[in-house]
Amino acid sequence: MKRTLAIARKEVFHILRDPRSLMVSVLMPLMMLLLFGYAIDMELRDLPIAILDQDRTPLSREFISHMTSSEFFIKNADLASRDQIEAGFRRSEYRAAIIIPKGFDEKVTRGEESPVQVLVDGADATTAQTVDNYISQVVILLNNRLVENREFQATLLDPRIRFFFNPQLRSADFVVPGLVAVIMMMICALLTSIAVAREKETGTLEQILTTPVLARNVMIGKVMPYMLISAFDAALVLIVGYFVFKVPMAGSWLVLAGYSTMYLLIALSFGLLISSVSKTQQVAMMMALLATLLPTLLLSGFIFSVDSMPLWLQVVCHANPAFYYLKILRGIMLSGHAWYPLEGGIMLGMAIFLMTLAVARFRDRLE
Repeated sequence: MKRTLAIARKEVFHILRDPRSLMVSVLMPLMMLLLFGYAIDMELRDLPIAILDQDRTPLSREFISHMTSSEFFIKNADLASRDQIEAGFRRSEYRAAIIIPKGFDEKVTRGEESPVQVLVDGADATTAQTVDNYISQVVILLNNRLVENREFQATLLDPRIRFFFNPQLRSADFVVPGLVAVIMMMICALLTSIAVAREKETGTLEQILTTPVLARNVMIGKVMPYMLISAFDAALVLIVGYFVFKVPMAGSWLVLAGYSTMYLLIALSFGLLISSVSKTQQVAMMMALLATLLPTLLLSGFIFSVDSMPLWLQVVCHANPAFYYLKILRGIMLSGHAWYPLEGGIMLGMAIFLMTLAVARFRDRLE
């Protein structure tokens, strides 16, 4: 234990003598969270739409007013004819065009169904689908309101939708926990990926080898200081997500800290494994970035649903620790669920396996 603490103390001194790296390790996670948290927004606001009001009655103007009174739509153009619609789409002036036909007021007053045509720019398929969903919901709500206010007797579709755990469908509640998993995996792996490679480049590894320390003393000693830095980074990122982005915490901070510790240990051990097989710091950093950033972004369920992927790719996703941590993180923060024995057991096994492999790889190089 004394040997391990001696290595840890040496690593602390080395970190303190390099304040620039220390500042980067603390400020980078915060800057990434703020940048990505504001940039990656899956909600659409202020969508420009065009209105072709062929009825020009008080009821049609009321319909338009309700349509554009929310934060989702802004009226960007008043059209005079249908011929202007396609030209506006080509110039990307608006995402959708709503056509209110002549006789709209008259039909609604009689209690008859009056069609309202919606044309959507399909160049961006994802945005087009979202625009279509938004407009459809607004049309249904306004239709129900008109019927209710005028006490018409009509058979209407009355959707009653309730969303659990994220009732406002805020994208921040979905994005920020995913960013925590991405940022911590990348930063922790980067921190330790250069630990052994740096010793090789500076020539201090030979000095360490002359001391009576074992491989496990070196590896555990190097992990301990970075574990404290990583824990501080994780707490900082979670606190910023809670206070700045208003992500709720329905569960226990203490339970989340326990699972996060296992995740951080996995990331740090993975970085040490990369460091033990890399000859230079540049190679170690490149390997750490490639092996953590893309898999955590694409193969964890952060952006794309794992269930929609091919079977062979789903198997790869289940080998990604971020897949399990993200499920735990969202479950604790959004639904308050605290018991994840399968995911927690897999993460613990991954942490032990990676640390053991890093120690074995370092011992092989010693020989």
